[in-house]
Amino acid sequence: MNSRQMVLATFIHNSGAHPGGWRYGNSADQHDVDHYVRLAKTAERGKLHCYFSGDQQGLPMIKGRDAYAATDYAGKLEPTTLLAALAMVTSDIGLIGTVSTTYNEPYAVARRMASLDHITKGRAGWNVVTSAGNSEARNFGHDRLMDHDLRYERAEEFVDVVKALWDSWEDGAVLRDKAAGRYFDPAKLRQMNHKGRFFKVAGPLNVGRPPQGHPVIVQAGGSGPGRALSARTADLVFTAQSSKDKAIAFYDDMKARAATFGRDPAHMAVLPSVQLLVRSTEAEARAAQEELLHLIPDALAWATLQMQIGFDLSDYGPDDKMPDIPLTNGGQWVQQELVRMARAEDLTLGQLAKRATVSRASFSMAGTPEQVADMMEDWFRAGAADGFSLSPNYLPGGLEDFVDQVVPILQKRGLFRTEYQGDTLRDNLGIPRPANTLAGDEPDLWA
Repeated sequence: MNSRQMVLATFIHNSGAHPGGWRYGNSADQHDVDHYVRLAKTAERGKLHCYFSGDQQGLPMIKGRDAYAATDYAGKLEPTTLLAALAMVTSDIGLIGTVSTTYNEPYAVARRMASLDHITKGRAGWNVVTSAGNSEARNFGHDRLMDHDLRYERAEEFVDVVKALWDSWEDGAVLRDKAAGRYFDPAKLRQMNHKGRFFKVAGPLNVGRPPQGHPVIVQAGGSGPGRALSARTADLVFTAQSSKDKAIAFYDDMKARAATFGRDPAHMAVLPSVQLLVRSTEAEARAAQEELLHLIPDALAWATLQMQIGFDLSDYGPDDKMPDIPLTNGGQWVQQELVRMARAEDLTLGQLAKRATVSRASFSMAGTPEQVADMMEDWFRAGAADGFSLSPNYLPGGLEDFVDQVVPILQKRGLFRTEYQGDTLRDNLGIPRPANTLAGDEPDLWA
């Protein structure tokens, strides 16, 4: 990976990373595919590496009708379906979609992501997540969420099975030899016969090996099991870090962990999430921040805080301080960051609710194009990041402001590229194409 230039992805979160973003400016209907086409084309115009679509397979558990009605959660299109459509209107940018390992099966995901890699001609990526909400559990026949560490054990095996399925076809297996009447070479097809703790999968896949060998793997877990999964399997690691010092510590930890698995740490990019708001002057940026803040209803802020910390606050009020709370079975990293923030800054629960609803534990940057570029350069050169996952506070304007005003500054400083360098997402990230793990090692189907 080119250590002298940043990797930049954009995280498309509903109508923007700010919970008031859907009420701000010229935000669009999230069910309208043209909205996402505009965003993808904007990101590609800016030469960003990836367009990233997050996902949840259920509505988050937010208490209160008024709070729920104020959210933009009801417009979440299924990522791989959407990305297949965006592949038809883009040519270079990577297209990454979230697919959970908790409520899916490896064969279905391997096939879906291999198909997307063929459709995009080698630009697909899979964001590997473990589902973290009881609302998802109840949509898939369970009363409650699977235990945190058990979810990650399942995810470890899940990813291994998916990769092996991608390798069940060797490169060059598909011949399409019309004269000889041979569509594929049967000697280059392998059967897995996987039998593990969680899965029993025969294989092979009924889709040829993806153009990238393996679509790019993305992971964002911050807990111990999450970091272990990232270090062993991920090409890109997305993370939420509230300060440069914490980002440096996380970066060093992830690179060291990757090395313990025999990986080249340079082939794994760590990308902190940055919430962005760009304006011509600091005064304009502050005014826009205040306007967005006023667009968050108090009921939504309070309900969101309860959801994120996994604790019922009905016995407390906005003027109270953070009580002692047990470790959640859901997203532990966000919970721990919010508790730390409340203690370190002596925030009331009301103050924390607004902060939590806005920041979601990420670093927030609002300012002039030069200030945003300065911050990014500072983190990059300090060893806090290989690049950034950009979360504009509102869409589409927030992404357009970054592409039109900040990207040229980064390019002028030599920190970001001016053109795409390769045909596939791996090429553009400088990440090598993986060798086939099954070639020559397993008996073929016809032996």
